[in-house]
Amino acid sequence: MFKGTQTRLTMQYSGLLMLFLVLFIIIVYTLLYMVILRDQERELEKLTRQETRIISNYLAESARNELRGLGSQELVLAGVDQFFYYVVDAQGNLVMGSETIPHLRNELLTLVAGWVPERNQIREETLTVTFPERRIGGEEVERPSGSDKVRLMIDGSPIFYNNQFIGMIYIGKDISFAYQLFNWLLIVLAGLMVLFAGVAVFLSYMMSKKAMGPISNAFNRQKEFVGDASHELRTPLSVMLSSIDAMEMTDGVEEDPFAQKLLRNMKLEVKRMTALVSDLLVLARADSGGVERSYERFDLNIEAENVIESLTPHAEANQISLHLHAPDEMNVMGDRERLKQLLYILLDNAVKYSPDGGHVTLTLEKGEKEWTMSVKDEGIGIHRDDLPRIFDRFYRSDKSRTRALGGHGLGLSIAKWIAGIHNGSIRVESEPEKGSTFTVYIPLNQTASTAKK
Repeated sequence: MFKGTQTRLTMQYSGLLMLFLVLFIIIVYTLLYMVILRDQERELEKLTRQETRIISNYLAESARNELRGLGSQELVLAGVDQFFYYVVDAQGNLVMGSETIPHLRNELLTLVAGWVPERNQIREETLTVTFPERRIGGEEVERPSGSDKVRLMIDGSPIFYNNQFIGMIYIGKDISFAYQLFNWLLIVLAGLMVLFAGVAVFLSYMMSKKAMGPISNAFNRQKEFVGDASHELRTPLSVMLSSIDAMEMTDGVEEDPFAQKLLRNMKLEVKRMTALVSDLLVLARADSGGVERSYERFDLNIEAENVIESLTPHAEANQISLHLHAPDEMNVMGDRERLKQLLYILLDNAVKYSPDGGHVTLTLEKGEKEWTMSVKDEGIGIHRDDLPRIFDRFYRSDKSRTRALGGHGLGLSIAKWIAGIHNGSIRVESEPEKGSTFTVYIPLNQTASTAKK
């Protein structure tokens, strides 16, 4: 129980730490992404304005109102980082231009053809570039032996002369390095996240262990108290029961109905307390691992018949029929006394919650890998919301009715523990007012060394 709780706390703590780490990585990556790209946009805008100003000044100085023939003039428009630049006239004809990879001119002109950007409008495009190889002798031959992705940031600006539109200038900047930087940054951040994930799990484990320390100590003290108190209560309860038996044989008691009623009620409550103390002692010893278990091979069918025989008077008093369906011989390996106790708990519960005239059926079956015992009744059933908790200690779905029947909510907890020490499990199927079926699954391969503690 504590190990599972500590595991859940570790997962929760590490989950929170990882959530903060992921948020931090997302924020850092987003900020760097925006800052770097925005810086590239500012540089491109600055370059575009600068080259537009150069062309405008030249047109003003030479009193030219058109761009035709501009390519023959000595204008330096080559920026340091630009991938290409093109100057086109008002009809879209190329006047002058240059590009880093000449064979991409047609593709680049197609990208910017007819584009008149709005203010501060910058485009991003991706091109697949096939690079040429050079043979011996300097001859250049293109073939798709080498290719790469080129990320371009493109800006454009109109050119005016005397407030008349006469053309456009387009400039493209290669920002592939920026995206490569983003990829490397993402890999580094992912590596850091994996590293810090391990650190987060370790820190979470230490935190959960420290948090569970006081709870574990308190629970251990509680188990010791329950075990000691249960052990100490057995003696006075036995003395009380013996005293009540002695008082019943005293002269005059048989003739006094009121005294008989008082003694009968006292005896019933003492027996109930004795059963409760015995169950508490079993669970306390089970928690501490102090219950001795003896594993042997025996015929479960014989033990089932004995349990049914001992419960028959109680069942017949309530007009309930007990039925056994089992093979003639069913040899199993396990703790004989604990499995008998498991049978008694399930059958006793079925009898308690069955209506008068009902039927309780015990079925024993043996398969290839496991054997099962199934107890089916026609009782009040269990509501679906109560099913997950019926094996909790002291949990009772119908508290008033359970008290009237003498239950104290520990029987099914002990039944689950007995199934557990045999490496088995117990399941329940139930529907209100239609009865319940409790089924225990126990593996056939059973030894004392493999049994759960």
